[in-house]
Amino acid sequence: PGLSYTWIFNNNTLDLQEDSRRFVSQATGNLYLAKVEPWDVGNYTCAVSSAEARRHVRGTPTALTLRGDGVMGEYEPKIEVHFPETTYAAKGSSVRLECFALGK
Repeated sequence: PGLSYTWIFNNNTLDLQEDSRRFVSQATGNLYLAKVEPWDVGNYTCAVSSAEARRHVRGTPTALTLRGDGVMGEYEPKIEVHFPETTYAAKGSSVRLECFALGK
């Protein structure tokens, strides 16, 4: 609770206000890019801040590189679902089960 996520691209904060291809989940901090373009290539760094704790930290940069052969490698189309055998929830609480598909 109280965490805020920002992504930095090549040492500049990503401004996602009017960007329909990129999205940062404030629940998980994940950055999602749709339809990667050559100008998306570079270093991405996640920054997390907490106003309550008065802390701001950055992760290590992650490089995004385009493959010239168009092959997705380990990210070839596949669908995986991983749920625990049992999910516990208190009466009246909310539960979220996520399903994620990755591929081209």
